[in-house]
Order: sequence, then structure tokens, then C-alpha cells
Amino acid sequence: MLKYEELVNTLLDELARGTYKKGDRLPTTPDLCRIYGVSNTTVKRAMDELELRGLVARRRGSGVYIKETAVPSSTLTHQGSSSQQMTGMSAEYAAQSKQVLSDVRDFSVVRPCAEIAEKLAMEPDEFAYRICRVRVVDDRPLVVEYTHMPIALIPDLRETTLHASIYAYIEQDLGLKIGSAHRTIKAVMPTDDERDWLGIGTGEPLLEVRQVAYLADGRPFEYSISRHTSDYEFYSISTR
Repeated sequence: MLKYEELVNTLLDELARGTYKKGDRLPTTPDLCRIYGVSNTTVKRAMDELELRGLVARRRGSGVYIKETAVPSSTLTHQGSSSQQMTGMSAEYAAQSKQVLSDVRDFSVVRPCAEIAEKLAMEPDEFAYRICRVRVVDDRPLVVEYTHMPIALIPDLRETTLHASIYAYIEQDLGLKIGSAHRTIKAVMPTDDERDWLGIGTGEPLLEVRQVAYLADGRPFEYSISRHTSDYEFYSISTR
């Protein structure tokens, strides 16, 4: 179990026991770090989980407040936690004896916008890779991926790796363990470039997946927007 899951379960137990009641303000992030011996990132992820479950509400400049109480401590594990084991697209299709190739459209170093920097727990002056790839399965383009990764966390990424599996590089070369992802999914209309890259007609929608992926220790390492053709099938997905 990941650290943030342990903290969520602990807080759920305390809600069930009445330690925190409806309308109570939770301790501040530094206080939660001190009380439970965890990092800022762990507290943030735990608050995200509780907020998405409708149990807490953030009030700008005020703090985090309890919305509901008496929640069973088993909620996290029995109602679809977002932390399922992650596998990359290359590994998913390799298991089906299918070949995945990547057509790299952009590989650059940028200072990400404030929204992406916040999702990746980056400082304003830190740099990230910006990657755009078209993923091709058995000669059929299926996905356009737009990805940001912090250079400090994922160093020495090279374009040759982008044509293979970035996740394999992270785990096998860097020795890091990929943990989980939080995803949101919606239908969108493609851009002109996306229609050209994917070979689809005007008016055909795409399935957009926005993802923040985390290492097993809770650090966010990837923010991505993937746009899939309508016949793409998900073989491994963890969602909120």
C-alpha cells in the first residue's frame, strides 16, 4: 500500500470514530506531516483522494474541511482506489504480440505552465521535457500523446528512448518503481494536425485521457494528455 493510501485509511478510521466531525477543519499540511510522519506530497495526494470521494472540501485561504463522517475504513480498497499497478502502452500490446512504434513529433525542454508545474510538484524555475508522440500499433496510428516530465526526476531522457518505452526506461534504467495514475476521460474533437497524424475524417471524435502518473513513493513524474481514436481499447487503466 502506498503512503498516501495509508494516510487516507488512517483518516477514514478517524472519521468513523468521530475524531473529526462534519464541518471540522483538518490540521494544516505541515501539521498533518508532523502528526503522521509523512511528506507534503503524501498529504496532498491524500487530500485529493478524500476530496474526490466527497468527504472534504478545500476553501481557498482557509483550509480543508470535513463534509461527511462515519465512513468505513474499507472504503479505499473496496470502492476502486486510483492506485492500480501501471503498465505502459508498449507492454500492454507486447502481451498481445502486437508491435508499438512511436512517431516523435516534438521533444524539447520547457518551463511548464503553472498548472502543469503544480500537478508535477515542480518549482516555478524548474524545467521539464515536453514530448509529443503518435503511437502506432501494427502500422495503425491510434494515439497522439502530449507529455510533460520533470527533468530533475527523470534525467537523461533521450529521443531514442521515446521510440521505445519511456516506462521501461524509468523502471529498468533509472531503477524507479511506477505506482499509479489519476485519470480523467472525455470525448473531444481533434485538431487538424491530429486528424492528419491519425488518418481520421472530419467530425470523428477522439477519446481524451488526462493523466497524472506517480512513482510508488508518491512523487508525480508525468502529466500527459492522450487522444485516442474511437477504436482504441484500454487494457490497463486506473481512474478516479
